[in-house]
Amino acid sequence: MMIDKSSKKILNVLINNSKKSYRELAKEAHVSVGTVSNKLKELEKEKIIKKYTTLVDYDKLGYDIHVFIKIRVSHGKEFSVEKKLLNDFHVSAIYDITGDFDVLVIARFRNRKELDAYLKKIQKFEFVNRVQTNLILNTIAEEPIEIE
Repeated sequence: MMIDKSSKKILNVLINNSKKSYRELAKEAHVSVGTVSNKLKELEKEKIIKKYTTLVDYDKLGYDIHVFIKIRVSHGKEFSVEKKLLNDFHVSAIYDITGDFDVLVIARFRNRKELDAYLKKIQKFEFVNRVQTNLILNTIAEEPIEIE
């Protein structure tokens, strides 16, 4: 779906700070408060805005282990495996990917013991052929991108 210039401006203000009031959004996007209200309803209805959230520093909360888990799955069984991965509180993202692996999971853990237990659990899933884990040593940038 193509969106207009004022919707893009409103989105970019929200991307940078989702805590802004309608009045603040209107001022920064150079539109009326009514326009902000209408545009946000439209963007939510179209599922362009999926939800409003907060970026958290997980390291400060004790989730020091941040990993990419790549999973090779039996041909055509990605959805079955992904469905089992969906509701674990450690998981922040799940992607279908190309290359040597089929699924990429991004997750956080408080310690190695939690990570080990999680990896052993998913290695037992039916249709999982191989798992490769990459530890993220440092996060250089992790921000949403603005809309052009």
